[in-house]
Amino acid sequence: MNPDHSRSARELLAFYLEAGVDAALGESATDRFADPAGVAAAPPAALPRPTGTGRNPSVDRVQLRPPLAGAPSPVSPDGAVMAAREEAKGARTLDELRSILNGFTGCPLRVTATQLVFADGNPAARIMFVGEAPGREEDIAGLPFVGRSGQLLDRMMAAIGLTRAEAYIANIVPWRPPGNRTPTPQESAICLPFTLRQIELVDPDVLVCLGGPSAQTLLAIRDGILRTRGRWFPFHTGTREIRATATLHPAYLLRQPLQKRLAWRDFLAIKKALAIAG
Repeated sequence: MNPDHSRSARELLAFYLEAGVDAALGESATDRFADPAGVAAAPPAALPRPTGTGRNPSVDRVQLRPPLAGAPSPVSPDGAVMAAREEAKGARTLDELRSILNGFTGCPLRVTATQLVFADGNPAARIMFVGEAPGREEDIAGLPFVGRSGQLLDRMMAAIGLTRAEAYIANIVPWRPPGNRTPTPQESAICLPFTLRQIELVDPDVLVCLGGPSAQTLLAIRDGILRTRGRWFPFHTGTREIRATATLHPAYLLRQPLQKRLAWRDFLAIKKALAIAG
């Protein structure tokens, strides 16, 4: 292969990876944003033609195609947050909350994600861990913390005598952001009402925020995770006040293994808090 062509191919693949395209799912490309009912029947549309004279491009306009029939109208971020609050309040059980989230269209991440990643573990657990968002492995499996960071979390829990069957694990955002990026504050705000209702329904004795985005969203703080970790905060679930803390995200610890000593201190404090609460 020509070296220039090889370099161009690598650069193109790197661009796709940064854009969130990290898995080949078929032999040909699929437009997942298109209306399933209208794509096959509609002939290819011609390019829009300017309606002006062409002498002054600043005042020329184009004839835009009308929106596809049956396509949902865009919802403003504030409207999506209000809708999330109303829908989350209607969930009486975790199963109902999962069903409501499956049908919720206010978060644009659901369009690019493979599936909803709701939770894992024991709904009756005394401790609940909340991360920020699913990654690629979680998006495929439909479960939170199943990749390398999840395996590390399992080992961290085992170090204080906990198994995944004795904890409840979820994320602020239940859909994977493209390219495993950090969820935006807007995306977190839209999903937050569902997370708060999830915490209320689980009703744990101890809440642990994994990473800065989770701590900032749930604990309403601005400090970074290195200043927040190890501190305890009161958290009202909606029915009672419990203790909440933050620790380093397992994915961060994989990149910065020397910081595991800080996480170990946090988990020893979590073990002590569970003993006191019990």
